Amino acid sequence: MNKLGVAAGFAAALVVVGMAGRSGEAAQAGATVTGRVKFTGAKPTMRRIDMSEEAACAAKYTTPPTEESVIVNANGTLAHVFVYVKSGLPAGYKPPAATTPVVIDQDGCHYKPHVFGIMVGQPLHIKNSDPLLHNIKSKGRANRPFNISQPNVTRSPTVRSFTAPEVMVSLECNVHGWMQAYAGVVAHPFFAVTGADGTFTLKGLPPGTYTIEAWHERYGVQTATVTVAGTETKTTEFTFAAK
Repeated sequence: MNKLGVAAGFAAALVVVGMAGRSGEAAQAGATVTGRVKFTGAKPTMRRIDMSEEAACAAKYTTPPTEESVIVNANGTLAHVFVYVKSGLPAGYKPPAATTPVVIDQDGCHYKPHVFGIMVGQPLHIKNSDPLLHNIKSKGRANRPFNISQPNVTRSPTVRSFTAPEVMVSLECNVHGWMQAYAGVVAHPFFAVTGADGTFTLKGLPPGTYTIEAWHERYGVQTATVTVAGTETKTTEFTFAAK
């Protein structure tokens, strides 16, 4: 567990934080926690997916598609890690409403994005970019499950939302067994998903001591404790090891 701490003043204006789904939509001006998620050990080989029966999907790839459960970047970091504030926000904290939709697309017989974050009540737009039948089934526990069929390319998305925090909500397709995605549902905008460089940034934090959690679908969770104040920036890292 990483422990960092310092004290400073606090500011109070609104800022836009990243792109909906990858990081929180908006937050109060304040401190920043940034870092990266490293990977150690032998890089696993992802299983190739046989799409021979889905020519429309197979045609979208120049190399054979593979599973996405472990994506190790060229710089030795890990993609598809959901990083968020698990605890520590001040009592009574109320974030601005998140109105920008998060989009999940069924494209090339894959869910895009594979991992995303979304706030409670934020619109989730579900699309199908493939000219064939898909369905998206949520397997929430704190949230009511849904199962939506989309038989062809969608002209307009199906809209859903989540009513309670839940990390994570599993999404799958009953038609194509390899299709899997995960939604991190939180009640605040302090979250991010690591991408091709393995980094994350949580902006606009009020002063306080926070538990930051990093979740990965195969390697589980890790936590760090970070204390921030004012408009300072703190750095922390997580390391997941091959199993």
